Amino acid sequence: MSRLAEFRAYRERMNQRILDQQSLVTNRFFALDGKAYEAGALDERTKELAGLAASMVLRCDDCIAYHVIRCKELGCTDEQLWEIFNVGLIVGGSIVIPHLRRAVDLLDEIREGESHSEVT
Repeated sequence: MSRLAEFRAYRERMNQRILDQQSLVTNRFFALDGKAYEAGALDERTKELAGLAASMVLRCDDCIAYHVIRCKELGCTDEQLWEIFNVGLIVGGSIVIPHLRRAVDLLDEIREGESHSEVT
């Protein structure tokens, strides 16, 4: 199973497990998190790119992966992602480099999957 597929399956399974507990605080937080990325004065892509930069600085690999996936789903180009990777690196410093590596590896996996789907 690819890293992308593993990430998606794990995230969906664990989010459902957490939400099934019916914790008012947790469920409200999850709902608020989703609402924060909906279009408003800024479009969804811009918000996801901002989330990606923040996640890189905070060094959260799960968050980085989620935002890379969402950015690609929303039509962000590789060039746009690389600019955001650079912002995260400049703001976060060299400690971000390992997370940058994993983000680029995931981006490559997504691109490889896109090229396979174009062929088939």
